[in-house]
Amino acid sequence: MNSIRAIILAGVSPLVLSTAAFADNAVIRANENMGLAMIAACQSPVGNPFHESRAYAMANLAIHDALNAIQRKYQPYAYDKKADAGTSANAAVAAAAYHVMAPTAAKIPAEVLSSPKCLENAKAVIEGSYAAALAVIPGETDQEKAAKEKGIALGKAAAEAVLAKRANDNADTGGPYINKTCPPANTPAGKYQCTPGFPFVAFEKWEVVAPFVLKEHSEFRPGPPYKVDSVEFKKDLAEVKRLGSDGKAMPTTRTPEQTEIALFWYESSPLKWGRIAYTIANDKGLDLWDSARLMAVMQMGQADGYLAMVSGKNFYNAWRPVTAIHANGDKNWVPLMPTPPDQTYPSGHSIEGGVGAAVLKGYFGTDQMNFKDCGATMELGHTCWDDKPVMRSYTTFTQAADENAISRVYIGFHFRNDTAEGTAYGRKIASVRPRSYLP
Repeated sequence: MNSIRAIILAGVSPLVLSTAAFADNAVIRANENMGLAMIAACQSPVGNPFHESRAYAMANLAIHDALNAIQRKYQPYAYDKKADAGTSANAAVAAAAYHVMAPTAAKIPAEVLSSPKCLENAKAVIEGSYAAALAVIPGETDQEKAAKEKGIALGKAAAEAVLAKRANDNADTGGPYINKTCPPANTPAGKYQCTPGFPFVAFEKWEVVAPFVLKEHSEFRPGPPYKVDSVEFKKDLAEVKRLGSDGKAMPTTRTPEQTEIALFWYESSPLKWGRIAYTIANDKGLDLWDSARLMAVMQMGQADGYLAMVSGKNFYNAWRPVTAIHANGDKNWVPLMPTPPDQTYPSGHSIEGGVGAAVLKGYFGTDQMNFKDCGATMELGHTCWDDKPVMRSYTTFTQAADENAISRVYIGFHFRNDTAEGTAYGRKIASVRPRSYLP
């Protein structure tokens, strides 16, 4: 799987920006470029969805507020002023995204950067996407120039209002986020130990970050995981051992399609579910205002999902499958991909899938939806940016969330119960909170 690692380390060239697929919707184009910026920053498609989701949420809230200052369709989050007549909506969207993403990316802590060039690359993408967005907005006549300038000023003001509201949320001050002290070797069975290749615990302090919409981090937290001597746990352990191996040191019964599913959903949830949301928004012809609200609600839900996840993981402190399998005598067992350096329960990826599906179901008023998506973490030649991307099709949002959940068993990261409880947890978070936000 070295090709996937190459994607992560290489980042994305700003030249990709000129091929944005959603040229008629500035909100969708902005979201596509946010994803490219976080990939360039080495935070996505895998790595650090914590800062990534927060950035997407704030940028989309700024876009939402800027548009609703031009024409009030929904309640604002932070910026509650009326724009001057004739303000360019497209310019406001571009400026709102830029004035959140630029300072937010610059504050990503060095401890989570895999290369000194990460922030430099991110800056190039953010600056390039902003310049490209402004370049296609008319500004020849005095009227066009004035509208454009008003839009830029409005977007900046909305961004500043959102950043001010989140200034004391602890994200920039709550670190360090990499705990380099591993639990002792005599840690009791069932409790977390550092995973192979990662002599640290990641992002356990993210729990201090303030939620966007949850009342508290533990709201809706599921009950405890199975006890390690239970029949249910032993069944789950046998399943992930059988399906989640890399197939080299030990055999696997995982099918080629199950391997495809594992890699397809491997990518960052805010990137994946954001792309699903804006692709459907494009297919359904949503206007700027509706697109902005959908994306803001989606990414607030994703951001709060990670806060809930870290809180739950810290509370239960449960071991990963690789640790349990090694403890049971199969020390040569290796998962399909390296196991993330945090606790197993509940599954964060599954929480985010539950959030994503519930937000979309709530927004469109139905679970039935035909849609397709590509994969950012497929083998080179078959990613979203290649000529022959792997595409998977779905008929319901629930189907996608369930496939997302089981992918974590196929990849060797989680027990089935982690994923089932995680998905249910995410649905509760999204159904009760973000779905009714920004009315």
